[in-house]
Amino acid sequence: MNTVKIASGQTKMVAHRGVSGLERENTNLAFVAAGNRSYFGIETDIHCTSDGNFVLHHDDTTLRLTGVDCEVEKTDFATLRAMRLSDIDGTYGREDLVMPTLEEYIRICKKYEKMAVLELKRHMEEDRVREIIDRIEALDYLGSVIFISFDFDNLVYVRNYRPDQAVQFLFSKLTDEILEKMIAHRFDADVHFKAVTPAFVFAMHAAGLLINCWTVDNPSDAAALVELGVDFITSNILE
Repeated sequence: MNTVKIASGQTKMVAHRGVSGLERENTNLAFVAAGNRSYFGIETDIHCTSDGNFVLHHDDTTLRLTGVDCEVEKTDFATLRAMRLSDIDGTYGREDLVMPTLEEYIRICKKYEKMAVLELKRHMEEDRVREIIDRIEALDYLGSVIFISFDFDNLVYVRNYRPDQAVQFLFSKLTDEILEKMIAHRFDADVHFKAVTPAFVFAMHAAGLLINCWTVDNPSDAAALVELGVDFITSNILE
């Protein structure tokens, strides 16, 4: 098993939840797999826990990956950390398949000199966003982090605290309102690849803003996006 190599030109490749086509998503194994390859960045998802900590996990609940149905943000960190995740073939038994900490992820990105693309899941209180920033800053890696979120306010909180921080607004369907908001706030885009049009690329680049596309696993789709001139492609398996 390996990644699928493509001719990405000037477009930078981001490993979605680590190399989730090879290793269980959002685990240190998937992050290291990305670190050992040519990816520009490693994307992951961060949730708050019930006891004021953070855990890296995509879903709002743990059921899909653990077989145990707990709401992540209503569960304490120790309980979440003790859960074992299934491997990508659905089997259990690997002791190293656990939900990572923010610090573990950042240290891996730093070791392999990869951009950390960190999705702030759900809506967070502003003080929680600031704590995430402070923890990354304590590891001396904030300059190599892009914050992304479907929640526009989360990104506003990032910029309130660090006005020059790289941020990307996640969305699946482009509207004039979304485009106007991104331009007004100077937010880059992280958009479902099917919503990308030449006019959108032109408008964003004319405003000096960047475009990331999720989640692209078909080489022909990626080739078309590279031809359009998007800045990043996020993929589970393409490299």
